Amino acid sequence: MTPRTLLTIAGSDSGGGAGIQADLKVFAALGAYGTSVLTAVTAQNTRGVDAVLPLPPRTVTEQLDSVLTDFTVRAVKTGMLGTPAIADVVAEAARDGRLPQLVVDPVLVATSGHRLGVVGAVERLLPYARVATPNCAEAAAITGRPVDDVAAMVVAAEALVAGGPEYVVVTGGDLDGGEAVDVLHGGGVTTLLRAPRVTTRHTHGTGCSFSAAIAVRLGLGDPVPAAVGAAKEYVLRALTGARGWELGAGRGPLNHFGWSA
Repeated sequence: MTPRTLLTIAGSDSGGGAGIQADLKVFAALGAYGTSVLTAVTAQNTRGVDAVLPLPPRTVTEQLDSVLTDFTVRAVKTGMLGTPAIADVVAEAARDGRLPQLVVDPVLVATSGHRLGVVGAVERLLPYARVATPNCAEAAAITGRPVDDVAAMVVAAEALVAGGPEYVVVTGGDLDGGEAVDVLHGGGVTTLLRAPRVTTRHTHGTGCSFSAAIAVRLGLGDPVPAAVGAAKEYVLRALTGARGWELGAGRGPLNHFGWSA
């Protein structure tokens, strides 16, 4: 049986925990075949980002054309775009209908605090997104208002949907509390998704992995609410499975393949 093909458009993480590397791991773990378009090369590890080199927009275009003229891509996710010029290239492909079931993970700041993207780049893609998955800090940066509790997450999700995406999930994993609460809004309906908070330092790439898992489920034909719910369960297992790992000295990666779950 031929697997469904997915595409990730994102930056490279030399430590392997986030970005293109994490996306491809998630695709494989959930039974999809992964293709990729690189937007930037980063020098990073579990302790932080040391350098970022965005690729020329023409190189991004050439990668997109190579993948999309040969593979039948079922769903696409974007991560770090790096520059508005790269975002324009990706937005043009989306506008032309070449990026089906588009999941936009608006990567603006790495877990380490290093700035990886600009708000203007993300805003270029939002009108074409089936689902957008900002965390609280990213939602605050895009909407221009604080997002520091569940009520503010609901307001932000509603505001972001009004700006273009069909659905928005504002993820609350970075907030305090015994639960990790995400807010899903779309079609006039708001849903709170709750899960136990996993106590672990291995959280690097959580947002990338969540959005990649949503894309896989959309590529398999799930409706958005079911895809988001399945992705949240997958990330919970991946976080739980990595709790005892000793990979790196900082925020380590998730257990994408369930090796020690």
